[in-house]
Amino acid sequence: MKAEELRALQAPLKARYKEEPARALVTLKAQGALGADVTCRVETGKKLVEAGLHPATGGDGIAACSGDMLLEALVACAGVTLRAVATALEIPVRGGTVRAEGDLDFRGTLGVSKEVDVGFKEVRLHFDLDTDATAEQRDTLLKLTKRYCVIYQSLQKPPGMSMTMDG
Repeated sequence: MKAEELRALQAPLKARYKEEPARALVTLKAQGALGADVTCRVETGKKLVEAGLHPATGGDGIAACSGDMLLEALVACAGVTLRAVATALEIPVRGGTVRAEGDLDFRGTLGVSKEVDVGFKEVRLHFDLDTDATAEQRDTLLKLTKRYCVIYQSLQKPPGMSMTMDG
C-alpha cells in the first residue's frame, strides 16, 4: 500500500471522527465457551482457538496459553501499527520481525505466594527490520508505533476493568 492510498482510506474516517467524536468510540468484543477439562474455546476473526493451562500451571501444552495470546496480540498490533506509520511517512521497510517476551512468576497465579503479583512482571517488544531508514527515521517509527499501538498503550496504561457473573 502506498502512502496516498492509506491517506485516502483514512481521510473520510478522520473527518467523520472530528465532526462526530462519538462515532469514533467502538466496542470491540471477544467471546468464548467453556470447554472440556480446564479449557476455554475462543472465537477469533479467523478460527477457533482453544486456550488452556500453561505447562507451568499443569497444562499439557496442547491448548494455547492466554499469556502467549496476549503477547501475540501485542506483536500483531505493533507490527500493523509500524507498517501503517512507515507507509504514511514513506519510510521504506522491506520486511522484518516483531518479537514480544514477557516474564511471569507463576507462584502468583497458583496461589503459592501472596507476595507475588499475578500477571506479567515485564514485557519487552523488539523489532528487527529490513530497512535502509536513517537512525532518525527508525527513531520516529519506534516513537509513533509506541504512541499509536492500541495493545501497547493498553498494557502501558491499563484501562478500567470490571467483572460480572450471571447464573
